[in-house]
Amino acid sequence: MVPGLALFGAIIAYPLVSALVTGFFEQSLVRPGRAFVGLANFADLLGGDFWPVLRNTLVFTLGATIAPFVIGYALALALNAGLPGWLRGVFLFPWVIPGVVVSFLWLWIFNANYGVLNGLLGTHVSWLGTPATAMIAVIVTKTWASFPWMMVMLLAGLQTMPKELHEAASVDGAGAIRRFRSVTVPHMRAIAGIAFLLEFIWNFQHFDTIYVLTGGGPAGATKTFAVAVYDTAFKGFDLGHATALGGLWMLLLLVLMAFYLRKENA
Repeated sequence: MVPGLALFGAIIAYPLVSALVTGFFEQSLVRPGRAFVGLANFADLLGGDFWPVLRNTLVFTLGATIAPFVIGYALALALNAGLPGWLRGVFLFPWVIPGVVVSFLWLWIFNANYGVLNGLLGTHVSWLGTPATAMIAVIVTKTWASFPWMMVMLLAGLQTMPKELHEAASVDGAGAIRRFRSVTVPHMRAIAGIAFLLEFIWNFQHFDTIYVLTGGGPAGATKTFAVAVYDTAFKGFDLGHATALGGLWMLLLLVLMAFYLRKENA
């Protein structure tokens, strides 16, 4: 076990502890040395940018989780009901493309001057440059990349359902909607809950789509925890506040992980 523990300590435990400790210091990437400031970094964050960033993170996370969940569930039901199997490969296409490539694709689609979306709608809207539409554009992009994974997870759950349950419900006179509500939903509750919660956790720490499309703008309208930590550390050169924000972010993630583990072991 020693080599494995040594590797774990070198690449996970030590950087994590070092980062948490740095949150209690004033430390910059451009100045040598550091000074202990206690909880000052955390107080600055809680009295400033933390709450807008938390709001943006929750809006993005909820939108980018609910939308692919609904689309993935609908497609999983359609495929399970007899939709041609070759469509599974078509629907999986967005999932196999690297996230940065997906982001650049949608950056072109949303472009205000020569974007496909404005061309189809006959408009000249700055989708990524307007606070009211930037978050929607980011969520749409992430939804397009995420719904195939949700579809696969939910389809796997649907295919474990005994056909006899639906046949018995049909004999008793239940229609399609009643069978979905009384047979499918109870059977899928566990797998759907785990898939939703896992996607929520992933989106809560998502970075590449937001950073490529908007960089957290315009005017901070799409700045989430991942983007805020990056900007604070590598654009503001302020490691103290960046690691303090990362520590608060990690605490929220631990709460989500606790829910996930409880759900998985239930």
